[in-house]
Amino acid sequence: MSELVTGEAVALELRPARLPSRALAVLLDLVVAVVAYVVVTIAVVVTTASLDEAAQVALSIATFLLVLVGGPIAVETLSHGRSLGKLAFGLRVVRDDGGPIRFRHALVRGAVGVVEILLTFGVVACIASLVSARGRRLGDVFAGTLVVRERIPAGRAGFVPPPPPWLAGRFAELDLSAVPDGLWLAVRQYLTRMGQLDPQVSVGMAQRLAADLAARTGASVPRDLPAAAFLAAVVHERQAREARQAFGAAGFSPQMAAPGAPAAHQPPAPVHSPADAQPPQAPFPPSAVPLRPSAVPTRNEPPADRPATGFAPPE
Repeated sequence: MSELVTGEAVALELRPARLPSRALAVLLDLVVAVVAYVVVTIAVVVTTASLDEAAQVALSIATFLLVLVGGPIAVETLSHGRSLGKLAFGLRVVRDDGGPIRFRHALVRGAVGVVEILLTFGVVACIASLVSARGRRLGDVFAGTLVVRERIPAGRAGFVPPPPPWLAGRFAELDLSAVPDGLWLAVRQYLTRMGQLDPQVSVGMAQRLAADLAARTGASVPRDLPAAAFLAAVVHERQAREARQAFGAAGFSPQMAAPGAPAAHQPPAPVHSPADAQPPQAPFPPSAVPLRPSAVPTRNEPPADRPATGFAPPE
């Protein structure tokens, strides 16, 4: 199983798609593409019957490239990795770090797919998927993508812990464009597994990742903020940005960014909702992050023997 977090702010433990489901999804996509190609070809032949042979050959090549090559690329780009076949079988194409694919990823997958799927009838793609540990074909390897299953049992789902509510929106102005995908993946994997690590190892790993992330963004880690909380807040900010990009500002809600986190630019609510009272997971216990007395009721303050700005790694 591959632990991934999608960039559309859906933090899940997704599994790479297996070859049978991928083959059926590709077959369905090819059937639709071939039908569209035949229809467009007939229309082109009828409308260009008066042209000479060279012009008809050029139009035939252009039709092939636009429908059988450009069509799948456009569909994957606009649907963020979900073609008709993948939608039918519950699959999605994501980046190696779990984020949504963009045009360049779909372009590389489509260009390589002409050779390994269309020209070789899928033989090269099947061999590459069988050899790869995560079932990736050559197009996925060159594009840095992975086809994953979206429909998994709810009991197996895991998510990146959300930051403390009062940190939401604190890093809204941070420049995240220089952070590589590999560092995002390392941060997300750490946040997902930090409860399973030894406390000292967890603190050291969080500090190293926070230093790397701060160096890439050009901002320093706040001294009053634990490294793990800083990582969670920055990841939450990136998920919120990509959610707005994927769904649009009108269709974005704070719940898409992180379970239990408030809106990026809204103050924390003084009264907890039932969902906040019993979260699915408590990665940041009350003593693990600094609390602001003005934003938290008195009954939730840390014990007297623990300073309000201290950080106790999760056990």
